[in-house]
Amino acid sequence: MTIASRAKKVTTHTLQEMKHEGEKITMLTSYDYSLAKLVDGAGIDVILVGDSASNVMAGNDTTVPITLDHMIYHAQCVEKAVDRALVVVDMPFGSYQGDSKTALDSAIRIMKETGGHAVKLEGGIEVIDSIKRIMTAGIPVMGHLGLTPQSIYKFGTYTVRAKEDLEATKLLDDAIALENAGCFSIVFEKIPAELAKKVTKSLSIPTIGIGAGPDCDGQVLVLHDMLGMTKDFSPRFLRRYANLGEIIDLAVKQYIVDVRSSEFPNEDEKY
Repeated sequence: MTIASRAKKVTTHTLQEMKHEGEKITMLTSYDYSLAKLVDGAGIDVILVGDSASNVMAGNDTTVPITLDHMIYHAQCVEKAVDRALVVVDMPFGSYQGDSKTALDSAIRIMKETGGHAVKLEGGIEVIDSIKRIMTAGIPVMGHLGLTPQSIYKFGTYTVRAKEDLEATKLLDDAIALENAGCFSIVFEKIPAELAKKVTKSLSIPTIGIGAGPDCDGQVLVLHDMLGMTKDFSPRFLRRYANLGEIIDLAVKQYIVDVRSSEFPNEDEKY
């Protein structure tokens, strides 16, 4: 019997046990009650209320515009649906960078107002003070290194990060610093697979990959992408497990036909 199957409620300790036993961690995003209930019921280990809601829910080009109030709203919706999964909430751009008191206040709001179980923030050594201060309140923190979408205007591109030796060395240093600061896990986004493997072996805390190869301790995808609800995003790392976009399109078109032809509602569908 696996650790995941025994866990009635997934905690940060559960993830640590899974890494120790070599058991892969599963993680998906969710932003609303209905889909979060399905994802949790299917047995996912971690649900990330991601700032990717800025893209898939609000239609923005980047994650930068989404606010703390927006993230709290989405996390409230998700938390109501979840019985088993660990719920991690992204701290949005501007809610933690540069000021550890602002970071603590933001994290406390997230935890008090949403019922979430942990927060996630992007960056390495430059945000260590914010991480340490958040943890003084007993709030678990997940890190995020590699491609950090909130810094897209700094990078100027969504290309793979840490391909060069200097950046790869910094990523390893950042990962160790995050672990030493007390992070319970780190997401690696869009970095070379060999680097992700090396850093994962160097850490005692679990790593979660997205475009970081198979040797991380777990994997995460954006739910709307892997279900095929989005059509204009097709990076190499994305595997579509369904084509709900096409199914929804056909269903809506059939509904239009049925209403216009007076086939819906029929005799059995009226009172």
